[in-house]
Amino acid sequence: MTQFLCALLCAALAWGLPAVAAGPVPASDFELHGQYETITPPQPTPNPGKVEVIELFWYGCPHCVEIEPLLSRWAAIKPANVDFVRMPAVFSHNRLWSLHAQAFYTAEALGVFERMHKAMFDALHVTKRPLDTQERLRVLFKENGVNEADFDRAWDSFAVQTRVRQATVLTERFGIDGVPAIVVNRKYRTSGSLTGSFASLLKAVDALIQREQAAPAAASPAP
Repeated sequence: MTQFLCALLCAALAWGLPAVAAGPVPASDFELHGQYETITPPQPTPNPGKVEVIELFWYGCPHCVEIEPLLSRWAAIKPANVDFVRMPAVFSHNRLWSLHAQAFYTAEALGVFERMHKAMFDALHVTKRPLDTQERLRVLFKENGVNEADFDRAWDSFAVQTRVRQATVLTERFGIDGVPAIVVNRKYRTSGSLTGSFASLLKAVDALIQREQAAPAAASPAP
């Protein structure tokens, strides 16, 4: 399963990654046809007053490494009423993806997410270290300043275990079959395989955000 998912995305995105546009593209200027899929049924968002954008990824995915700086630049200029969330994709019965998701939420619980997010990617894709057991992940966290006992407490905590289960459920409900993928307001999913490039992916995300921002106004009766 792991190899299949990565091969799927690698084949779809083999042509390379154009630069990201400097800012959001007006929805009227971007053709969304075929650039996204609808999530059925749509899932409730935690904050109805904002548009939620979720990136689903896996630390072992090379294209998730490549999109990371583009997403970071996009997140720096996103509208104020947009919540950007990273969520590890977890496929049922895939031990490695679940293990890496547990590492993600352990880092969040310990307040070292920014440090460990880069360390995880670097370990897997730069130094080619296998991070396939709790013990090996503990060593990586220790190398990045995390006490081993603190790591174990967070790793085994109810909160972290719950977040991993929630990510597993949402991965299925969102209909995710490969990464990186982006879900807008838990209504739409899109990916580089649908848009043709990561630059177009982020343009599609901007257009879907604008659609969601316009929806309440369009639904309201005229004064």
